[in-house]
Amino acid sequence: MEEELLQHGMFSWSELITKDAEAAKQFYAQVFGWEYTEFPMEGMSYSVIKANGQEIGGIMPVPPQAAGTPPHWGVYVTVDDVDASAKKAEKLGAAVIVPPTDIPDVGRFCVFRDPQGAVLSMITYLRK
Repeated sequence: MEEELLQHGMFSWSELITKDAEAAKQFYAQVFGWEYTEFPMEGMSYSVIKANGQEIGGIMPVPPQAAGTPPHWGVYVTVDDVDASAKKAEKLGAAVIVPPTDIPDVGRFCVFRDPQGAVLSMITYLRK
């Protein structure tokens, strides 16, 4: 990932959560020419999207803890400290939907709903 995307406040990742990841991958490959690299995760496979050889996002099936959630695209904003940023967002009226959680070999993320109802994810990446 480009260094500028690892800076606090930058949009850094897009992710599709969908009921049929394989169909979605085929669709977007035809529309945009995307290619994918598969990463096995606990109980599922995560597909990293590549555009012109650059990793830009991911596609995954709806996880069990989000059963019933309709397919949707989400975005991640990089933060220096996801725990502190989640607390700050709550203090300002947000509701944390997914508390700060580790993603092995990636970093730590959370999902929140802002005071107006919009959902957004934030992430602190591991520095390699």
